[in-house]
Amino acid sequence: MTAPRLPQEIYIGTAGPKHLAAFCAARLGLGGRACGAVLRLVADSASWAARSPGAEPGAECKLGPEVERELRAMGVATRATIYTEASLAADARSVFRLLIDADANEQLYVAIGSGTITDIVRFACHRTGRDFVSLATAPSVDAFASVVAPVLVDGIKVSVPAAAPLAVFADTEALALAPRPMIAAGFGDMLCKFSAVADWRLGALLWRETFDETIARRSQAAARACVEAVAAIGAAEPGGLATLMGALVESGLCMAQAGHSRSASGAEHQYSHYWEMRLLAEGRPPILHGLKVGIGTIEAARLWDVVRGMDEAEASARLARSALPDRAAEEANIRGAYAGAADIGAVIAGQERFLSMSSPDYQELKHEIRRRWREIRALASTVPSAAETAKLLAVAGCPTDACALGLGRRETVIGLEHAHYVRDRFTVKKLARLLAIA
Repeated sequence: MTAPRLPQEIYIGTAGPKHLAAFCAARLGLGGRACGAVLRLVADSASWAARSPGAEPGAECKLGPEVERELRAMGVATRATIYTEASLAADARSVFRLLIDADANEQLYVAIGSGTITDIVRFACHRTGRDFVSLATAPSVDAFASVVAPVLVDGIKVSVPAAAPLAVFADTEALALAPRPMIAAGFGDMLCKFSAVADWRLGALLWRETFDETIARRSQAAARACVEAVAAIGAAEPGGLATLMGALVESGLCMAQAGHSRSASGAEHQYSHYWEMRLLAEGRPPILHGLKVGIGTIEAARLWDVVRGMDEAEASARLARSALPDRAAEEANIRGAYAGAADIGAVIAGQERFLSMSSPDYQELKHEIRRRWREIRALASTVPSAAETAKLLAVAGCPTDACALGLGRRETVIGLEHAHYVRDRFTVKKLARLLAIA
């Protein structure tokens, strides 16, 4: 497998726009005040107009215009694509808009924003062979350095190959000015790494997924750093936000080097993706990704709590009562849960391995669970309890109840029951299905 291209520079500190402009000028071969290079800036209206602590006295104190000034001072001509949608999503419409704006003379793109803008740019650049640089405006997601992008396709959230940035820049003073819910969302997206890595190990044990111990440990270490700094993160202190931003970038690097998102995304992300698909299908605001992930992390931790407290005898008894899922019934579940929110055929196709299991296949899977139960319980011990998870999220400013996010009780329950159909991954939620854990 070809080694992924990783960012050449990661800068988290002060005067982020100046460092970005210097990097872009050097990358374009300008070396100073030469002319002729063209660069496209991409942002949403909120990120473009975000307050910039580095602006000159009396100048327009907005981040987008400041980036323009710094680049033009280096001799770089700029054009801009600014999305004005109230609820922007990384979907076919937003990607096509950027492709329409693209010009053959543009040699480099700059994504100014957080997760959604970065995903739109990384996907478009991957397909057009262009390079881009990321200027993070909020420590809200772990996607900045990733080589995959979660894109909404026909109502389904899918991970697709995408480009890693040439460099990632984050101004700590600007991060501190980000809306507090976006900072909280970043913490939610990092705290989930404990359950995500446990799910990844579980998939390697039972579903023959490939696994990388070094990457798994790095992902967990990044999450631990955020837990240790949770009070500073919740208070939006620059030091705490530097820790959070560094951890988010590290998580993205882990995904890039693994070639997939398993080190960062497990059952908790399945919950989040399901709720997002429902919200978008109904024309409702999508809610920040990391906040939904935080709620999903509590629910995943609750399942791991049950596994941790279950002895081999009870697990064996539950497995003995577990019958091979009926394909027709499973497809009916999918059609009911995903109606109007996704391409039902694609969801079913994505679950083909699970749906097409024969009776011998199912018996073998149950046998492996019994045989490896001690290992599975050991995995559960690596995941903070649901109570501890909720406490940490609250300190960071995250809601700990789905209703507080604007999700209705019924759609919350449907998501908790059926989100495991999002992606072919064996997570603690799939294990809970076999063990009849409610």
